[in-house]
This record gives sequence, C-alpha cells and structure tokens, in this order.
Amino acid sequence: MSIVSNSLKRIKPSPTIAVTQKAIELKASGKDVIGLSMGEPDFDTPDNIKEAAITAIKKGETKYTSVDGTLTLKRAIVNKFKKENNLNYKSEEISVGTGGKQVIYNALIATINPLDEVIIPAPFWVSYPDIVLLAGGIPKIIKCSEKNQFKITPDQLEKSITKNTKWIIINSPSNPTGACYTQKELESLGNILKKNKNIFILSDDIYEHIIYENFKFFTIAQIKDLKDRTLTMNGVSKSYAMTGWRIGYAAGPAEIIKAMRKLQSQSTTNPSSISQAAAVEALNGTQNFIFERNKAFKERRDYVVESLNKIDGISCLKPKGAFYVFPNCSKFFNKKDKSGKKIKNDEDFVTLLLENYFVATVQGSAFGLEGYFRVSYATSMEKLKIAMERIKSFCESLS
Repeated sequence: MSIVSNSLKRIKPSPTIAVTQKAIELKASGKDVIGLSMGEPDFDTPDNIKEAAITAIKKGETKYTSVDGTLTLKRAIVNKFKKENNLNYKSEEISVGTGGKQVIYNALIATINPLDEVIIPAPFWVSYPDIVLLAGGIPKIIKCSEKNQFKITPDQLEKSITKNTKWIIINSPSNPTGACYTQKELESLGNILKKNKNIFILSDDIYEHIIYENFKFFTIAQIKDLKDRTLTMNGVSKSYAMTGWRIGYAAGPAEIIKAMRKLQSQSTTNPSSISQAAAVEALNGTQNFIFERNKAFKERRDYVVESLNKIDGISCLKPKGAFYVFPNCSKFFNKKDKSGKKIKNDEDFVTLLLENYFVATVQGSAFGLEGYFRVSYATSMEKLKIAMERIKSFCESLS
C-alpha cells in the first residue's frame, strides 16, 4: 500500500519548474544555458520597496500578523482596487497569501466539492487544473484557438456550462500567451454568466500592469452584476519584480474570503510580516518605474516576435500583455535532429532545443494546447538575441 494519498496521485509536478530544474542541471555541468522558461522579471525590486522592508525589520515588525494579512496592507489593497479599477471593497473582503498561487489554491480548495466543474480556457497557467483535481473537482478544459488569439468565446463558454459548473477561471493578460481580453469581450462573456447565477468567476489579474500599445485593462468584477460572484486575484510579484517576496492577494465575496482564511489558518498562517510591509510600499508608493520597465518589455517582445516569425516553420502572434509569447512549432513534427531523433510533439521540440542548443522553453501541451511552446522574454536583450539565433539554428538543423 502506498503512503502517498490518492488526492496527490491525481496531480503532477509543475512542468515549468521541471524544465527549469533540467536547465539548472545542464548549467551545473558547464553548459551555457539561456533560460526562457520562468515567468520572473529580470529587473530588481525597486529601492523604495526594499527600504520599506529594512525599516520594518528595524522597527521590530517581525512577529506573527493576522492570518490573511495586516490591516495596513489590506487597506492598501482596498485603495488599489478603488483607484485603479473603480471597485469598492471592505477589509473583510480582502485576503493576503504567500503568493498568488496560494491565494488561488485557497479559493479552490475551500470551495470545490466532488464533481464540481471548473471551466478553464486553454492555454492555461499550468497549476489551475491540478489544484482543481487536488480539491476533488473536475477541470473542464476549453481549447481556445490561435485564430481567436487564444481567448474563449461566448459561444464556447455557453456550450461548456453544465449543472455542475461552479467556477470559470479568466486570466488576462494571459500566461502563457500574453492575450488580453478587452472590456467588450469580457462584457460578452459576462452576458452568458449573468444568465447562470450559480457560477463563480476567478479572475487572475497578476499581469494587470504589464500591457502594451495603450491597451486599456479591464477586469470582469467591474461588471456590476458580476462583482458579487467574482474573486479577483492579484499580487506584487510580476509588476513590482517581487517574485521572491511571496505576496499575493484577492478581493471578493466575504463568504469566500472567510473560507480562505479558515484554510490558511490551518496551513501557512500569515505571510511574512516583512514582505507585507514591502507590499504596502509597492502599492502606495511611486508607480513610475512600471511604465519604464514596460517600455523595455515591449522592446523585447517586438524583437522576439519579429525574430521568431523570420524562422521558416515558426509562426507567432504579437500579444498585448504579460512577458510571454506562444509560437506555433507544429510544422516541425515528424522532422529529425542531426542525431536522428524524431520530433513527435512539442515536448520533443523543447527537449531537443534544450539538449542540443541550450535554450530552455516550455512545451505548449503543459499549458493545455499541443503544437506550441512558451517563450518568456523577461530577460536581457543580450540573452534574447543569442537565444533567438540558437532557436533559428536548431530549426534549420531539422530535416
């Protein structure tokens, strides 16, 4: 009899972490690996945020805090939603966790019963389906085509709803594609959801501030009739380059927030007190650096998309947000590398790219859509130029 629980057997390790680990092993063996697999900005945390953390340490703010966040941080989050999204929340409608992943985990584990269905548009962030499975629910994967910019349509949504549907997850800007839903698109989806009043909406807005070409960000909770059924998740990791600080947060119905607090009280309890102090400064302090960094991200995006589309056999959409692109590599299926290894799928493609040309990316099938691979351009232009040349050389070597 296995010691491992049946619920844990339903899930798999994160594919993005697995690729990163393989890249680390190759680096350790002396290979010059360029990592384009992690969703982590290469920028440093701004100095004012670091100083806020140092000040908190010196003031002795090193004790336990309230389970799901200090009142000071919750007030900063309330102000953020009011100022940036025109959404009004109370402190008891805010939850702070150890990163956005824990917030999503808490929400789904605390609300899903066996046979509850969660609609997940694909491509999706890798952890969504596994958290649903761990909770005993059923991930209902809806494949979204490249011709629709990898976004779910109202018709797809309507056809996927059943009497067991409990949640739909919307991620805009998207990981892994960078796709962004416009206000009009979200309102069209909202019209379907208004007719199905038992469905809750989890809006993953973690890339809210990383947008280009004057795209106007809109979140589905801004639709009046849906706010009371929407849990909006965000955090400081991406926009503020604070991945290691581990602070995510959510705003939503008090009943869900209370359930999440109960769960967190029996797992990690409060996030780091120092990280919370830093997050207060992130939300309340200057936001000017976000615009400047987005200019750098846009320059990188434009270069990567142009470079990939110049490679015979690769096609790549230009997304409106986040720091990923999701190129199509399916034309290389059934081709072989120089050693005779055959590429049967996108996993073979990224594996051989890493092993032969030392560029780490992630296969599209890890995100629920076969035939693609994800490239993170959250690294220096110098490294991106080398990586694009290597990807080009790899593709040209296939026959």
